[in-house]
Amino acid sequence: MKLWVKWLVTGILSVLFGIFVLANPVAASFAVTVVAGTLFIVSGAVQIWAGLNVDEGSSKLMGIGLGALMLILGLSLVFQPLQGIISLATLATIFIGLNGVLRLVTSWRMRETPLFWPMLISGVVSVLLAGYILANFFEIAPQLLGVLLGIELLFNGAGLIALGLFLRTVKGALNEKIEKRFDR
Repeated sequence: MKLWVKWLVTGILSVLFGIFVLANPVAASFAVTVVAGTLFIVSGAVQIWAGLNVDEGSSKLMGIGLGALMLILGLSLVFQPLQGIISLATLATIFIGLNGVLRLVTSWRMRETPLFWPMLISGVVSVLLAGYILANFFEIAPQLLGVLLGIELLFNGAGLIALGLFLRTVKGALNEKIEKRFDR
């Protein structure tokens, strides 16, 4: 299979999964929480193991302590996914709001450039989105992670489809250039 076809198929699959996730955002939120919890469990276990194999006392304690915290967090997310969804949705909302504030500050520093308005609008939209999520938190929180994942899969898929088509076009153009050189 050609490289551009692989990227195109991967992009189409990402778009399809994005649509599926957006059709089932609560189930996707549970899945995201359990996967995150599992990753924290594995990371915590590896961190504890690494901490046990360190010779220095303070580094050993730090490694084991950090690993234990990650392990506890992971177990909490896996065995109490609803509370995990609420926690992760809160964290995502905070990040969206802080990102918006940072873009507002950045836009103010860019006020003499043509990029001021796009940056300002982007920051305002993020802050308003975080405010909307907070105002309706208990209705939105169970779905938020799934919706964010679905949107990411759609945009990722669109980007991969564009990459696949670009590679096909570039390869065709390169083949034409090579053929013209050798036809001389």
